[in-house]
Amino acid sequence: MGVALTRAAQWTAAGFGTGTLELTPLNEAILNDIIKFVETFSVKYSQEAEFVFKEPLEWKTTLEPSEFESGYIVSGTTVQSEENSKDGQPLLLLSGNDIKVSSFGQLSRLLHLAKDKKLKETQACLEANRDPVVKILGAGYGTVEGEDLSTIRFLDKMKKDDDHENIKMKISLLLQQLDMLLLNNSLKHISLEIRLNPSVVKNDVDLLKHFSGKGEQTVLESIDYTSDFEFANGCRAPPWRQMHGEICYLIVKPHDCDSICLTCSTAGVFVNGGIENEAHEIDYERRSEIYKDLVTFLREKSAKFSENMSKQKLSFFGGKKKEKKKLKSITEKEEIPNLPKASLVLQKSPSEKRRMVRKLEPSLKWTSSIIPQQKKESAKESQDEKSILSTTDKPKSVSPSTSAGKTQSSSRRKSSIKIEDLISESSSESEEDEEQPDHRQEGQTDLPSEYWQIQKLVKYLKGGNQTATVIALCSMRDFNLTQETCQLAIRDVGGLEVLINLLDTDDIKCKIGSLKILKEISHNSQIRRTIVDLGGLPIMVKILDSPDKNLKCLAAETIANVANFRRARRTVRQHGGIKKLVELLDYAQSKTEPMHRHCLYETKDVEVARCGALALWSCSKSHANKEAIRKAGGIPLLARLLKSSHENMLIPVVGTLQECASEEHYRAAIKAERIIENLVKNLSSENEVLQEHCAMAIYQCAEDEETRDLVRQHGGLKPLAALLNNTDNKERLAAVTGAIWKCAICKENVTKFREYKAIETLVGLLTDQPEEVLVNVVGALGECCQEQENRVIIRRCGGIQPLVNLLVGTNQALLVNVTKAVGACATEPENMMIIDRLDGVRLLWSLLKNPHPDVKASAAWALCPCIENAKDAGEMVRSFVGGLELVVNLLKSENKEVLASVCAAITNIAKDQENLAVITDHGVVPLLSKLANTNNDKLRQHLAEAISRCCMWGRNRIAFGEHKAVAPLVRYLRSKDTNVHRATAQALYQLSEDANNCITMHENGAVKLLLDMVGSPDEVLQEAAAGCISNIRRLALATEKAKYS
Repeated sequence: MGVALTRAAQWTAAGFGTGTLELTPLNEAILNDIIKFVETFSVKYSQEAEFVFKEPLEWKTTLEPSEFESGYIVSGTTVQSEENSKDGQPLLLLSGNDIKVSSFGQLSRLLHLAKDKKLKETQACLEANRDPVVKILGAGYGTVEGEDLSTIRFLDKMKKDDDHENIKMKISLLLQQLDMLLLNNSLKHISLEIRLNPSVVKNDVDLLKHFSGKGEQTVLESIDYTSDFEFANGCRAPPWRQMHGEICYLIVKPHDCDSICLTCSTAGVFVNGGIENEAHEIDYERRSEIYKDLVTFLREKSAKFSENMSKQKLSFFGGKKKEKKKLKSITEKEEIPNLPKASLVLQKSPSEKRRMVRKLEPSLKWTSSIIPQQKKESAKESQDEKSILSTTDKPKSVSPSTSAGKTQSSSRRKSSIKIEDLISESSSESEEDEEQPDHRQEGQTDLPSEYWQIQKLVKYLKGGNQTATVIALCSMRDFNLTQETCQLAIRDVGGLEVLINLLDTDDIKCKIGSLKILKEISHNSQIRRTIVDLGGLPIMVKILDSPDKNLKCLAAETIANVANFRRARRTVRQHGGIKKLVELLDYAQSKTEPMHRHCLYETKDVEVARCGALALWSCSKSHANKEAIRKAGGIPLLARLLKSSHENMLIPVVGTLQECASEEHYRAAIKAERIIENLVKNLSSENEVLQEHCAMAIYQCAEDEETRDLVRQHGGLKPLAALLNNTDNKERLAAVTGAIWKCAICKENVTKFREYKAIETLVGLLTDQPEEVLVNVVGALGECCQEQENRVIIRRCGGIQPLVNLLVGTNQALLVNVTKAVGACATEPENMMIIDRLDGVRLLWSLLKNPHPDVKASAAWALCPCIENAKDAGEMVRSFVGGLELVVNLLKSENKEVLASVCAAITNIAKDQENLAVITDHGVVPLLSKLANTNNDKLRQHLAEAISRCCMWGRNRIAFGEHKAVAPLVRYLRSKDTNVHRATAQALYQLSEDANNCITMHENGAVKLLLDMVGSPDEVLQEAAAGCISNIRRLALATEKAKYS
């Protein structure tokens, strides 16, 4: 641990000061690993946890005395542990804000008490104890640079037969293992970080200098290096600071705040201590968080910088005017005004095709190139292609007088990219978790003729006048734009940029033609990403304000296609697209329209609303967008549209609601707007897609009890049961079975499903179905099995065998549901006989080895009724080789649900005396005792039941007292859960058979609590409480009698 803290952890002190641990991602990972080690230390190494440190660990704590529970003596602002060292000193002592801890056991308990303050307490402890190993084990075990003599020291100590020294050496080895784990994890963490280098920093600074000055539109007032001298490696920091990864130091003056002195290092950019006035030396100590690059830092610190940055753009090819002029003259020669449609589809000769392949190589990378110094040669090779792309902004406006100015600004906008997207080459697109572009082979020689014809049309789009542009767009639409070859032909020759530029013109026909093509080709994932890279989405969002309804529809449909990955959805939201799309849903008819035009206007308005809903459906896959839709007032509008009779519009409306229903506040709004009634109504539609999305929306909403009742009240259970018979459409079947599963959580709904014969149909779906259907089917059967009548139906329909067969699967969600269903069926003795005959109990037992905690817990819960209802259960359990040892070892788990389920299983296993003897030998008593200090009522109940059962063998009662399990059990009586009271009273009754346990109970105030429970209406609780009090009283009388006799 000492080596990791010295070498891997990041301390704020630049020199030799003590410094502090900043909560950087690396430090946080180190602290979390240390917390995990200490929290589990008492469970894994009980003997070593009691070892008393050479010197206590001391630090300033934020914990209050009131936060310390049982096991501590609290007096005002002082707290001390009941556990003491051999010399009588408490192992934990809190005095004011100063705390001293002298054992791992107390450290572990302290972290459990700290709860959400764990990280802060661990940080404070390590800052105050820079080499904790010295204080724990002594100076001989300290972290020393040079040779590692720990092995030799270990051999020397082994010669001495001293238990204390053996424990000491074991702790030393455990701490060394922790050290290696921390160092290895730190290396992995560091290897994943994006590192800056001198070249990247220099490019950032040069670009920012270019856009800095005194004007209001500049991003900064000034940015300068503190030193003009540059080393051969590109760094400007002194060599002794380069050893710390520092590259250079900058003085930056934003418009809206004072000058800032920054350090640029390989780890990122941060504020340093500034330049000292007298010595003119830099205070190298870090005074801020670390930011990944210069632009990220400045955007965070300066609002003016962020505002101007979004306005400032940088042209790719500003210095290449000669190439532009040359290409312009070429395109002017090729320009053919008023060209007939038929002449636009001429084919090239084979030799011309080969030349074109070499000249127009497809490339997606041109949009992100900036031609930095180190890439000049490669940039020069691709300059011809880039120059072609930069000339695509020819005049497209109808009005010749305004076309020049408009196209000039359009060219600057379309052939450029925002400066913040260019400055940091080290930044990655890690957020792009979808649609990674597939790289197809370049330079294909067998491309179809359509590929070359489309590329010729794109050239006319670039160079033609307005008439030629419209004709070329119409001709392009004659091709099958759903084919990938045609789509990529448009992209490869730079046609996407031309189409996006056309959206900025004043000509409605050009806009409509361009959007129709973009709508078709944007089904391709590569095209979608390129549209976003070219800045097409903000323009489409702007078009949503157009008075032309056809334009609105096309723009919304194209946005729906493009917004299929995270960055696109974020772009729509950031440019105000969500609010505009929600406004499209409000398609109320104007009362001023004449009656004969009423139908026409209604149709157009419905189409606008449909397209808006379609776009919102795509955007609603983002949590932030769901919130934006809600704030924009989308839910009432969607609710109103749901009452429409237009099925084409209903599908995207229901789809949007289905996506949003995963959020709790949306489900509340859906209930308030009475949307469930219309969802149920549309389940009876003949449109299978609409049925699927309605069922999926019900599945999402039925997480709430009130919604489950509403589905029943509006008659939704019958159509759901009827849809189970149509098994051809698997997507719809998955949605329907999911809705039935969630609705079956309500007992009244289960009764209805039984009336509609849905349970028999569900049993029939247990075979030959995909996993997404099986998960829901088994989940629904698991809920139905809670009633005895339904368990009989499942057995009669032959459902037990397919359920047991599913226990051998690997799908986590399916295994959780199957184990629950099998466990519920096992409560019937007849069902249990079938499960036993099919070897179902062995399969359940094997699932206790599953790596997923949910599967382990569900399997353990299922074993309880199996053991309880099996004939000769004791012999059956013993027949599983290593089964009892596996169950006992699961008590070392950290998952509360696993622990509770295993305790419940042990309660049933311990009913057999032979099995109880076996698990006692496997150490069940100390493991159960270690779990006693828990606040989880579910675990408390089953733990107390397990302890009660285990007391019935040998000297287990005495052993529980020796392992200090009695005092925590007394605290369970203060719980508000009557089930906990009953189980605890039974456990205390069994433990009270031992005199020492009676004394412990009396000391911890058990008698008063048990007296209150003697008057409980629960007879079992009454009897157990009275029996325990009787044993305590009997001991007191015997003691008193012995005293006087």
